[in-house]
Formats: sequence, structure tokens, C-alpha cells
Amino acid sequence: MELEVRHLRVLCAIADAGSLHQAARELGMAQPSLSTQLRRIEQTLGGRLFTRDRTGSRLTPLGHLVVSRARPLVAELAAIVAETRAAAARASGGPRLRIGATASRALPGWLRRLRARVPPVEPSLQMDVSANSLLRMVAEGRLDLAFVHEVEGSPLRVPAGLRLRVLVEREPQFVTLAADHPAAAQREIPLTDLAHERWMIDSTVDGEWDGLCRVLRRAGIEPDLLHGDYLSAYSLAAIGEVVTVSQPTARPRPDLAIRPLQGDPIGVRLLLAARTAAELDNGVGELEEAYWEAAHQAPAYQEWLERSRPGRPARPLRSVRT
Repeated sequence: MELEVRHLRVLCAIADAGSLHQAARELGMAQPSLSTQLRRIEQTLGGRLFTRDRTGSRLTPLGHLVVSRARPLVAELAAIVAETRAAAARASGGPRLRIGATASRALPGWLRRLRARVPPVEPSLQMDVSANSLLRMVAEGRLDLAFVHEVEGSPLRVPAGLRLRVLVEREPQFVTLAADHPAAAQREIPLTDLAHERWMIDSTVDGEWDGLCRVLRRAGIEPDLLHGDYLSAYSLAAIGEVVTVSQPTARPRPDLAIRPLQGDPIGVRLLLAARTAAELDNGVGELEEAYWEAAHQAPAYQEWLERSRPGRPARPLRSVRT
């Protein structure tokens, strides 16, 4: 087998993720396929690049040597691809904006505002549950912007060179439960009132499973967690089978109640990522407007904002160094 740039990208992904399971998810591969590819790469190079055990995958001295040489090559190829695609988009006429995002109710308003520009911008949207995957796509030039969330206590792996802007420093996460659940009668629900509930969490969303486990155990609750996507979680919550974490911008349904948790124990940071400050500026204004529009259309969040920040406007955006 001849070594190719895609193989170097695989090695960098495993080194960054710290495990084959996580790297496979971020690369969109099955873990057995990634394991097979890694074995072939190691056979080609003549030695083990990672030590693997139940705690994850760590670079060997040979692996450090290979990955340190691979990173600039992968970054340079990503820059070539990004510059070429940008030039091709300009040549085809009309500005285009390639957006990636984790789930958010701000997205429809953001896209609508971009299309309403003069001259209009035609955005494309790629959704992914993995914020880390989206950040890597921006770094590789496959996306121009990524709107992602970072679970408190589970920092994202931000590729070198990316610029970040904080949309919301700490967005509280609410709980969704059946409308006839006894706790739904409260304006804020203490975690201890949900101590015996089963929680459904999408473990493929970066940081959410670990984040909820930390919060529940801190409250003295040994969590009973089920894995499932959030559409399934809402359906099961409506019939009282589970409770689930939800964004505060979520809108209530007749069969569901969305409530803040007392003390706001679960939070996320909302970030916009791009390769340059100019690219950040090319979409952040509309995103901020769309987010606060969605916030004020969600009754529970609107009440929370008025109670926790009376008379205060939305916080201005700020940049952070990567």
C-alpha cells in the first residue's frame, strides 16, 4: 500500500480524538474499517504508531514522529482545497456560504436573513451531531462557518488556526418531560425531583452523555441513562417513559413541558467558527439576530431571561483565541 494524504488525515484524527471509536465517528467510518486501515498504515511504515488499551489510543514515539510531519502536510492540502473552492465559487458567480451546524432553532432565521441580504447570499447547510467534526471541516476548507455548542466540562478540540466567536457564553439547558408529570407544575425543577427518572440522551453528540453524568452524580444521583436520538426522546418523554435535556429555545407541545432546572446546573457555550475574522464577520450578525428571535419565541426561555437578566440586553459577541 502506498501512503496517501488521506492516510495521514486518519492518523491525525486518531491522535486528536484519543480513541479509535471517537475518530471513526468523526471521520464518518465504521470502527472496524478504521482499525483495518490503521493496521495497513502501520504495516506500510514498519512499526506501531499507537498503543491501544481500554483507556484509548496513545501515540508511540514513532507515531509522534509521523504525526508531527503529517500535520503540516494535511493543513497545507486543506489550504489548497479551501482556496481553490473559494476561487471556483467566485468564478461561478454570486457569493456562496457553506455553513455547518449542530441542531439549533436559530438556523431557519439565520438562513432566511442571509438570503435577504442585498445582494443575497446563497447558503448551504450541513448538519452534524458532532461539533468536533464540523470544526475540522472548517479547518480543512470544506465549510466556511460552523455554528456549534460546547458542553460545559467537555471542551471541544479546536483545530489550530481557527477563529472563534462566542455567541452565548453560557446557555442554560432545560429539561423536557410529560406535560402531566408532577414536576411540570413547578416553574423551576430541582434535579432531586427527577432522581428516579430515566434520562434519554444522544451519546453521539459530543460531550452530552458525559456532561449529564457529571451533573447528576454531583447532585448525588446515580443516573439511569438510555441512549437515543432526541426525536425519540421527545416521543418517549410525552408518554412519561423518560425525561430529556433540551435547548431552552425549544418550543413546547401540548403533550410536553419544557422547564428550567433549579440552579441551571447544565450549560453550553454557543460558538461560531471560521478560518479568518473576515469570514466570521460574514454571517455573525444575522446569526445573532436569529438566535435572539428564537429565544424570545420560546416561552420558558423568555421567562428565564426576564427573571435572570431583568432589563439587560443580549450580551455582545466576542472573539476568543484558539
